[in-house]
Amino acid sequence: MSIEKLEEYITTADLSKLETLLMQSPALATTQTSHGVSPLMLSCYYKKPSVTDVMLRYVNEINLFEASAAGKLEVVTHFVETSPNSLDDYAPDGFTALGLACYFGHEAVARYLVASGADVNLSSNNGFRVFPIHSACADNNTAIARILVNNGAEVNVKQQAGATPLHTAAQHGNIDLLILLLEHGALTNVRMEGGKLPADLAREKGFEEIAEILS
Repeated sequence: MSIEKLEEYITTADLSKLETLLMQSPALATTQTSHGVSPLMLSCYYKKPSVTDVMLRYVNEINLFEASAAGKLEVVTHFVETSPNSLDDYAPDGFTALGLACYFGHEAVARYLVASGADVNLSSNNGFRVFPIHSACADNNTAIARILVNNGAEVNVKQQAGATPLHTAAQHGNIDLLILLLEHGALTNVRMEGGKLPADLAREKGFEEIAEILS
């Protein structure tokens, strides 16, 4: 059995075939995928919690980044307590533990990392230039975004293609998230590469009232 099959079953969330494959070839659980991440991390990126639960049963040890992506607070706590200098380290794919916790919507992990001193204004180092606040907005997660801005996260930072957190919030039509960002100084007149404003993205998604507010 091959890593290709494992990736297929993760992608399709075929739990039965995934279990059978891992029972036959348990070493696959810790074999790097063609995406350059572990099978566990791959299941997180596909946002399939049921698959992640299966993978966790076949992995004896997970690292700080996998724990942050999977929402395993007790493991994150262990890493931070034993290696506090690793808080702002980068995963092989270029994201920080805080960035991963924010993107995958793990509020308790994000709160703990911030309280432990993780840099809320540290972007990914993989060319995407994604900040934790971008990740929180991508997950449409107002609670995590509030944790970040209340702890000094800058709200007008730009990621690849010039998108700000407000651009993403406008696309989601999340009024609570928009208000949070605006109250903390988010600018409505920042244009992405190509010239689009947050209001333009809201209008494209059919959020006319939000577009008017942002115009």
